[in-house]
Amino acid sequence: MLLKKLFRTLWQYKAQFISMVIMIALGIGVFLGFNIEWYSLDVSTREIYDATGFADYRIFSDRGFTPEDLDRIRSVTGVDDATRYLSINTAVQGDTDVIALTVSTNMNVSGILLMDGAPYDETDPEGIWLSDSYAAANGKKIGDPLTLSYQTISVKGTVRGLIKSSEYLICVPDETQMMPDYTSYGYAYISPAMLDAAIPDMYRLFLGSSLYHQINVKSALEKSDFVEKADQALGTTRLILSRDETISWAETQGEIEEGQTMGSILPVLFLAIAILTMVTTMHRITASEKTQIGTLKALGFKDRRILRHYSCYALIIGLLGSALGIAIGYGLGRFILSPDGAMATYIDLPAWPLYAPAFTWIVIILINVFLTLIGCLSVRRMLAGTAADALRPYVPSRVRHLRMEESRRFKKLSFSTKWNLRDLLRHKSRSFMTLFGVIGCMVLLVGGLGMKNTMDAFLDIFYGKAIHYQYRVNLDTGSVTNEAAFRLADELDGDWCAQRAVQIGDKGYGLEIYSVTRDKVRFVDPNLNLVSLKDDGAYVCTRIARTWNLKEGDSLSFAPYDSDEHYTVRVAGILSSMTESVIMTSAAADRAGIPYTVSVIYTDQPDIPSGAHVLNTQSKKSIMDSFNTFMDLMNKMIWLLVIAAVVLGIVVLYNLGVMSYTERYREMATLKVIGFRDARIGRLLITQNLWLTFLGVLLGLPAGIGVLQYLLTALASEYELKLVLGPATYLISILLTFGVSLCVGLMISRKNSSIDMVAALKTEE
Repeated sequence: MLLKKLFRTLWQYKAQFISMVIMIALGIGVFLGFNIEWYSLDVSTREIYDATGFADYRIFSDRGFTPEDLDRIRSVTGVDDATRYLSINTAVQGDTDVIALTVSTNMNVSGILLMDGAPYDETDPEGIWLSDSYAAANGKKIGDPLTLSYQTISVKGTVRGLIKSSEYLICVPDETQMMPDYTSYGYAYISPAMLDAAIPDMYRLFLGSSLYHQINVKSALEKSDFVEKADQALGTTRLILSRDETISWAETQGEIEEGQTMGSILPVLFLAIAILTMVTTMHRITASEKTQIGTLKALGFKDRRILRHYSCYALIIGLLGSALGIAIGYGLGRFILSPDGAMATYIDLPAWPLYAPAFTWIVIILINVFLTLIGCLSVRRMLAGTAADALRPYVPSRVRHLRMEESRRFKKLSFSTKWNLRDLLRHKSRSFMTLFGVIGCMVLLVGGLGMKNTMDAFLDIFYGKAIHYQYRVNLDTGSVTNEAAFRLADELDGDWCAQRAVQIGDKGYGLEIYSVTRDKVRFVDPNLNLVSLKDDGAYVCTRIARTWNLKEGDSLSFAPYDSDEHYTVRVAGILSSMTESVIMTSAAADRAGIPYTVSVIYTDQPDIPSGAHVLNTQSKKSIMDSFNTFMDLMNKMIWLLVIAAVVLGIVVLYNLGVMSYTERYREMATLKVIGFRDARIGRLLITQNLWLTFLGVLLGLPAGIGVLQYLLTALASEYELKLVLGPATYLISILLTFGVSLCVGLMISRKNSSIDMVAALKTEE
């Protein structure tokens, strides 16, 4: 009998039950989906790091490292393994593509993961192991010949295998390009034997007798300890970067941390609304079922059995919502981590399996236990007293007169205003839940649309205005002289920059020295305004200023690597930058006595001479094209947030609107008896919804801005984003929220025509 009653009651309150299932499903789906995203990424990246021996430290030297240098590093206590390493950008013969030609003398460190073809052979004098993503984008296959050019030297070989490498997990030429573009840039590994046999003349291109300008190290030492021991072993100070300072590690870990942060904010919002809605709705349903509960008690059913029966309603809601939520969670995870999606283009992983962290299942179980407990406690209140007490219908608490009701202003208010004010104060929990739902809707809308405004402003200022050139010409600093670079810059009618690595404290940064006389490069301050560089000191990026607590007028000391010199300069200002750099003019560098070698020329001329000093050329168009994929992912996430906000608003407002209608059923029947028409009663319901929506919008706007600012600080600090909100964001957020509220109010008001006045007025006063 109770089983039949279970299904009858579920059908009777189907609107409330369906809305609660949807809310639980959304809460669990968003919670599980965001945690699947970061955890799957964490597991997959660590697998390829372990499989390929991703290095913990990288030691750099322009003069190169000999086998003896490698032995000295290997002998350091705490070093597990090391390799000499070479990575240079080479041109693909007959094409404009660039491939990072890579050699590791010990493939246990900074090695490769074979995806197809022959295993790597360190003695093969002609084999090339090519990035499978680059091969797929350019129609390359195993057995194809490939010729790579570096200045006047060519490396000819055959593609033996297709690979992935953790060193190029995010395969970009430099930090100015946000997304990989495998149609124009990739990587390839060759053997040391091929390097020695094919290009022995390259020794003269480096300052020293070794081609290998890098030693990659596996070590669990802290950076400060490793730097001290490595410098002692090599007898000089070198530029040493930890894995945290490399793109392939820092950017992937940034994505993981972003997922963790998102997983701790949005799911909490959804779950909080779902659980609070469950508390309010279950109380209302059990109150409506009070007579039924009393009847069961009068028929001899024990309290424990009645308690179990009504607790099943909450359990069923929890189980159905959890099942649907798990499906939504995995769907959301696959949406973000699709093998054919933008994330797969950004991070070059061999596979994209989905994993859910163990704690998510524990949380889902606890949510179901908690929901069942809510149902149990809601029914327990109705079982108090005798069967006769339980048989009496539930009577809401009487309205107490408020002090303001005695005021002249209150008495002058219209009937609808007085009626709605009393109802809001009589049913505080329902009013609070409606308000909370509207605020949640606004937070999602402002957050999603505001992120698009922020990214649009970022791209516009940095890539639309600051990058004022069409081509970036990279020079070989090992062979070019400043006089030759100046002549080439004049021929190309371009500006130039000299780059080198410096150390501030125990951290490594870039030093960029500019000569801007033709307006090819512009600079951006933290307020996203274009500024000109002055010659009275150095400028630091926002991240350096924040790390070392620097402000304009302070003194900054730094030491170039491979040098015993220290320089102290005045901080001339703070800039917003794509890279963590110290920036100054050539005049300021000359005044401070800082030596430099020109490494980049910025120009608009497409005809770049292929001289001995030109390494490669990068076009602005290739940089901008890579943003299409990035913005595609961003736009999908924004649409997802907008849809989630609308669904959240509809479900919460409709559920609470039905509850409001049920609670005021007798009052509306009374109004109909005394002559109120359905349309006027409907306006009473809609007006209250609009009041709460208006208040929710007022509170939701600053809440949304605050959440977005927190997300920008926590998620995208590497881009030095500044919060930007356009008028359209405010307008769309407000109109969508009010639109949802109005539509739900109209849906609820249509129920007025079905009010049974006689039945409603028979209930106990």
